[in-house]
Amino acid sequence: MLQSTHTFILRNLLPLLLALLPTVSHALAQDTPFELDLKEAIDPSIRWIRGQQDRENGSYGTIESTAWVLHAMASSPRNYGRSDGAFVRDGVRWLIAQQEEDGAYGAKSLTPAARLKNTSIASVALYHFLDETTRDGYAKGLMFLASQGVDDPQGVLPIRTKDRAEAGKRAVRLLAARQANFSWKDSLQLTAQRVAELSQYRNLLKPASSSAGDAAALPNWNTKDAKRTDQAIAKGAAYLLTQQVEPGRWGSPRGADAGISAMVLGALSAVPEPRQEDIQKALDQGLKWLASLQHEDGSIHTGMLANYVTSASIMALSRAKGDQYDEVLQKAQAYIVQLQADEGEGYSAGDRYYGGIGYGGDERPDLSNLQMALDALSASGLKQDHEAYARAIKFLERCQNRSESNDIQILEEGVIIQSGEDGGAGYAPGSSKAEYEITTRDGKPVKVPRSYGSMTYALFKCYLLAGLDREDPRVQAAWHWLGQNWTLDQNPGFEASRDPTAAYQGLFYYYQGMARALDLSGAENITDAEGIVHPWRTELSARIVTLQSRIDGSWVNVNAPRWWEGNPVLATSYALSTLDACRVPEGR
Repeated sequence: MLQSTHTFILRNLLPLLLALLPTVSHALAQDTPFELDLKEAIDPSIRWIRGQQDRENGSYGTIESTAWVLHAMASSPRNYGRSDGAFVRDGVRWLIAQQEEDGAYGAKSLTPAARLKNTSIASVALYHFLDETTRDGYAKGLMFLASQGVDDPQGVLPIRTKDRAEAGKRAVRLLAARQANFSWKDSLQLTAQRVAELSQYRNLLKPASSSAGDAAALPNWNTKDAKRTDQAIAKGAAYLLTQQVEPGRWGSPRGADAGISAMVLGALSAVPEPRQEDIQKALDQGLKWLASLQHEDGSIHTGMLANYVTSASIMALSRAKGDQYDEVLQKAQAYIVQLQADEGEGYSAGDRYYGGIGYGGDERPDLSNLQMALDALSASGLKQDHEAYARAIKFLERCQNRSESNDIQILEEGVIIQSGEDGGAGYAPGSSKAEYEITTRDGKPVKVPRSYGSMTYALFKCYLLAGLDREDPRVQAAWHWLGQNWTLDQNPGFEASRDPTAAYQGLFYYYQGMARALDLSGAENITDAEGIVHPWRTELSARIVTLQSRIDGSWVNVNAPRWWEGNPVLATSYALSTLDACRVPEGR
């Protein structure tokens, strides 16, 4: 019933990595598009490293190992900084405190070689965190190194290959040698060094980005199209049945994927009962398989994106009849709660990401993951008086462009990042996929994360899931933004982007988030910026129906395949879930 991480790696990840080796080598040698996703591969090792921190003093053991850890975190694809939390901030503070009067790191009782090595890697690490608290110490360290004949502390870093083919082979071999707990030989310093090395290879292994193409306007729709909703659902469900890679499982020719399967199973639940025998059979088989993937810690996944997959699985399993999955759901619920960035993980209420939830391996929570998690917690029956919701509200406030409740103020490369005033939301505190609006306040440059549609619906929905009333000013501010930016033609908020496809990226995700948020609100209409009242259930249903243009009954994002929406299985799952949420609830 339980599948351990160790079993997963031995049976799935390791053979896959070894099998990829000749493919990687050939692809890179031919300069064909190939990308080993080192960003996702590095995340679980960062999490293992973080778990080794001494919470009392902030260090990661010795001066040398702490410096390597800080360098690995800062140079990783996610570029962790002090504002990410105590796992970086306290480490930097501890390292600064280890500098001696002569500028070296380490007591004079150490051998000259040890002091030289410590000071070199400490200088490399602190270069990532230069500000008024570190500049003087950094300069003193460089002066000490110069006095010892060392002109460039970067020389302490091993020289790695700059050849794409060699980098690809080396990266695969490194990952294949990683242990089940995502460390290398249970060594903190070696693991940090391996992470830093893999991070160097990431850009080498990324294919050259292609220029953005043109985006086609979506087809026109009419409210009468909503009458074809049941027919559209039936066609979409029939298509999904044809895409099973095993009974009740979906994925790719390489095998079933738990995350995609969970999304499909949740979507198939949109088919009204009594369902056709083949649909119900696929549901029963798929839900049983998802439950069988549960780990001892309560998570449900096959190695990656633990929060996302566990949350999607909860939402699928919670729709099954009866109580057969109650125990599975309660364990999964507890897992999601413990993922939250809170005091148990060294965060305090003043930290930028406090109350958020990330992918489950990423140390940087975001609103997209949090909305999945809160959806799942609600579906699993977590009551609104649970402290997890109160913590989540603090994170939500910091995602919202509303200065009355958003206390975020981040200094980044001399520019302040802080809240705007439009009531919408970005992707994370101080961050937005729609980029930033540059303005000036009190004569100083300020960056404001731009609000956009999918995240503002996520914010609005999460506030309600967390127990805030519709009349709460934070909720009202989000509702106002949604009305002022109402559209079914794109994901609003990307008007300033130079990429013509930006507003179409994640479009079906946008529709699903819209439907769930508005359904939860209890509102049957929304008023736009021109005062026009929109019966959202009818209009959104009509829009989704008109996008089902493929003969096989599937949906696909023709303008932007990003975030897997070029995969018709996932896009169809989003579409069916959206149509399901557009139905008028019984008794209303």
